[in-house]
Amino acid sequence: MALRNSLKTAVLLGAIGGLFVLLGSTLGGMGGALIGLVIAFLITGGSYWFSDRLAVRAAHATEVTAEQAPELHAMVADLAARAGLPKPRIYVSPSPQPNAFATGRNPSHSAVAVTEGLMQQCPPEEVRAVLAHEMAHIRNRDILIGSVAAAIATAISFVANMAMFAGIFGGSNDEEEGPSGASMLVMAIVAPIAAGMLQMAVSRSREFEADRVGSQISGNPLALAAALRRLERVSQQAPMDIAPAQASAWIVNPLTGNRRDLSRLFMTHPPIEERVARLEQLALGH
Repeated sequence: MALRNSLKTAVLLGAIGGLFVLLGSTLGGMGGALIGLVIAFLITGGSYWFSDRLAVRAAHATEVTAEQAPELHAMVADLAARAGLPKPRIYVSPSPQPNAFATGRNPSHSAVAVTEGLMQQCPPEEVRAVLAHEMAHIRNRDILIGSVAAAIATAISFVANMAMFAGIFGGSNDEEEGPSGASMLVMAIVAPIAAGMLQMAVSRSREFEADRVGSQISGNPLALAAALRRLERVSQQAPMDIAPAQASAWIVNPLTGNRRDLSRLFMTHPPIEERVARLEQLALGH
């Protein structure tokens, strides 16, 4: 699993480089393609080294010490030992929605973040099961590919917005002078769709595997099933205020309650009902 995810990350980074070259050539010919290549190098390199910081910042999370959150630190330390992992850094997001995610480029540079809502609304056994799921992401090395996908989707959305405004206010109808406003608008529509499909491709299967491995780490698949039901219900009532590109990082899509959001069209998470059914089968020993 770890090797496969490392290969996925390499393919993902290569694909995004090609996409930015294509975007650049569409918007500015050969010169634009070279600019796109430079931007691709900057974004892929930055997403590898700094994607964890971007994810933490997007969640408005702050690192907590063992003195500030002793029970949380003890729980994470125990699960990390069970998983055979270094203890990750621990962050808390002020969001009232119960949720969590893991991030980092490898197990030695990993972090887990939980929301205040998770700590306040879930019993300890469910919090522990959620944290075990995040430990599974770290052990499976899902965290890099997920973080890179989120960072890249954010960048694509930014470029798409630039293309949209360029198409509306600065597009040219002379093909020799540059791309038309219509072609820019088409690119502005296609780029976010590509970003959504990219995240969908890399995110859904890894959630099933993290549920399975996380249940092995915690020893309590039914606690995770109960937590997923609770998190899904609350997320539908009160969606989180984050960028759609970051949604795939969380254990449950934090935007599912926002029907106006395009993330509903490109599900980055499997249906909760299917995840719960698989966990119940695990509890029965199947």
